[in-house]
Amino acid sequence: MIAAVLVLLYLFTPVAYTFAFSFNNYRKSNITWNPEGSPTLKHWKDPCGAPGVCRSLVKSLEIGALSTLLATILGTLLAFALVRYKFHGRSATNLVTFVPMATPEIVLGASLLTIFVQGFSNVGLRLGFWTIVIAHIMFCISFVVVTVKARLLSLDPRLEEAAQDLYAGPGSTFWKVTFPLVLPGIVGAAMLSFSLSFDDFIITNFVSGNETTFPKFVYVSYLRGIPAQANVIGFSMFVIAVALVILGQVIGNARKPK
Repeated sequence: MIAAVLVLLYLFTPVAYTFAFSFNNYRKSNITWNPEGSPTLKHWKDPCGAPGVCRSLVKSLEIGALSTLLATILGTLLAFALVRYKFHGRSATNLVTFVPMATPEIVLGASLLTIFVQGFSNVGLRLGFWTIVIAHIMFCISFVVVTVKARLLSLDPRLEEAAQDLYAGPGSTFWKVTFPLVLPGIVGAAMLSFSLSFDDFIITNFVSGNETTFPKFVYVSYLRGIPAQANVIGFSMFVIAVALVILGQVIGNARKPK
């Protein structure tokens, strides 16, 4: 118990710092605590008060939603193919799927920058929104495949066999038995994919051009002190993520047979 408490304190210290400095009544730099007039709620009342912070947040949400949707669809299809079907090159595909996860992000970002600049500039694709989306889909697919694949491997094949014994066709078996059982894994993969996309800075910094995402905004703002509005948004995203995890646990426990 003592070890667990110490580890949790270690993990949540930066979160506590983020929360505390969202109330800092600073003048020029939000690096040191200003005892005069602190704490204050003005940053929570106006989270878009810092120039560009909400614009970058919206951009990160758009990129995260789009890349998560496409990566989840493609990754789920690939996971089904790897688990349920035998085809030439299956082992190689399994191996290649893990390459983006094992490659250092700075190497991956530099490689993608070279591809986008030299390979796609002739077709009118410039560094910006769509290059970020393509890059995020690329590295998120691996995590989706791993998550959904683990869920598929844990399924009891007798459930699908029972549905077929009751004269259910392949389509009915999939939508009424297989898909509902795999859905928690797909949702978990989507949440992981969104968090990775929203949080990514290294690869995004290489392929974003003049586009500014929320992590990039925070990095650029660091030199002059991260504005308290960024702390407000960061802590709010943390609370939303924790709430979603708790909600998922509650729903999962409610669905378990008593």
